[in-house]
Amino acid sequence: MLRNIGAGIAGIVVAGLLVWVIEMVGHSANPMPEGIDYNDREAMTAYIESLPVWALLSVVVAWIVGTFGGTVAACRIGTAPAYIFALLVGAFVLLGIGLNLAAFPHPTWMAVAGVIGTIAAAWLGMLLGRKAKETQ
Repeated sequence: MLRNIGAGIAGIVVAGLLVWVIEMVGHSANPMPEGIDYNDREAMTAYIESLPVWALLSVVVAWIVGTFGGTVAACRIGTAPAYIFALLVGAFVLLGIGLNLAAFPHPTWMAVAGVIGTIAAAWLGMLLGRKAKETQ
């Protein structure tokens, strides 16, 4: 049981780290303007609207890759059924996406791609993580 709890935590941590690293790479290529206040909703909305599509797409890619990597990691570490880890990691990433989308307006395509991509990534991570575990 402790192994499965640790696997779930590890999956969430791996997902979070992957999202953070990929988003930081995207943000470094297109940094925020000096002096912008994260708490100023209007300023952040204007900033998001000014971003090129590739910058927004990099965030969606981060969500998807993070979910996939976290799910695979949890499935390979844990002994519980793989769908448990897919649901756990996927739910945490979807929660983060929801909070992000609620904090500032984003294009509709970004919300749709993020949610669908995250669900698909959790499913694929479950399948590949389970297969990798079964071959050991």
